[in-house]
Amino acid sequence: MYSKDQATQLKQAFWTVFGQYMGPVLSAEGLRTNWINYKTGVKHIFFRMQADNKRANISIDITHPDKELQQLFFEQFATYKTMLHSTLGEEWDWQLHTTDEHGKTVSRIYTGILPVSIFQKEDWPKLISFFKPRIIALDEFWNDVKVAFEV
Repeated sequence: MYSKDQATQLKQAFWTVFGQYMGPVLSAEGLRTNWINYKTGVKHIFFRMQADNKRANISIDITHPDKELQQLFFEQFATYKTMLHSTLGEEWDWQLHTTDEHGKTVSRIYTGILPVSIFQKEDWPKLISFFKPRIIALDEFWNDVKVAFEV
């Protein structure tokens, strides 16, 4: 088991390595992108990559505090479901009004892998191979549909 400081350092080290690996990759618009903290440009819509000692997930999180507006965003994504899955090359799971790790109600479109551990350096290539094509595909998808979500 790792101390809290060791766990934090290993996580930071992984995300630094991932950021360096993704650094040369340009966005769908041909721009430099902070892939780790991807900015959708739309309030309450986030692309998140998470990893812990058991699994890794990548998701579209809709965090609007108004559940009805959150559901409208979710339904809007659903109209692009075929396009999203086609761009990703796989189907993702869809959850309307679930609870995040902070106890807040969110809606989430996601996929994940297990068993992998961010704390095992030998798993890092697996994690990078999991995250890289999916965040690039999300960017490509978002480049095509973002205008429909801008208020």
